[in-house]
Formats: sequence, C-alpha cells, structure tokens
Amino acid sequence: MIKDDCIFCKLANGVFPTNTVYEDDDFRIILDASPAAKGHSLIIPKQHSDNLYTTDDETLAKVLPLAKKLANAMKKTFSCDGVNIIQNNEPAAGQTVFHLHIHAIPRYSADNVGIGWPQHETDAAEQAEIAENIASNM
Repeated sequence: MIKDDCIFCKLANGVFPTNTVYEDDDFRIILDASPAAKGHSLIIPKQHSDNLYTTDDETLAKVLPLAKKLANAMKKTFSCDGVNIIQNNEPAAGQTVFHLHIHAIPRYSADNVGIGWPQHETDAAEQAEIAENIASNM
C-alpha cells in the first residue's frame, strides 16, 4: 500500500526528485536532506508501513542485507571508521516520519555526531527478571 499523504511514500516511489543512491522493486535509498554526516542515507521501503511493528516480515528480511550492502559501499566511498544503522519507532524513540525507514550514517573517530546513550548500573537479579518478562511476551 502507498499512502497519498505520506512524504516517504512519495520519495520512495519517485513522486519527488531525490538524490537516489540505489533503487530496486522494493526500496529506494536516498541521501538524507538534513544529514548527520556526509553520505547519511535513508533506506525507504516503497510500500507503506508506519514502523517496525507493522512491517511485514518479507520486507524486514530484505532490509538488513540492503543495509549491509550500503554500509560496505559507504566504507569504500568515504573510508569511514564505522557506520551507524539506526531505525526509530514512535516519538519516544526519535521517530518523526511515520513510514519505516533505516538511517545509515558514516562515522569517524571523534566526529562528535552524538549518537549514543548513558549507560546505567545493572543488578543481576533484576536483569534476569527483565529477560524472563520480555521472553514471556515473545
């Protein structure tokens, strides 16, 4: 399904011009219009789904190998020190466009891009209980 009011559906399906890196029947990879780093790209499925929760397994099975292909191309193109592969779900996790997409960001040592989170102390018993609770919901 393609949603008429979804900007990423339009970008993925060529309604608006983009700086396209790659395209196949299922995906378009474009350069991000507001990049965190030079080469920051978005992998966008051509079919609409709001986020990871609603995306069909077939699409998800195809996206990670494509992210790997893109990451390797970034390493060759930019000689970067690493690549972040990021996917956000819901506003609390940083999602601002409600069409599944994957960010690929070339990274360099000491680039100050600022992707990360504080690390917290853990308790072994609490961690075991959390793991059990998550497992019971899978």
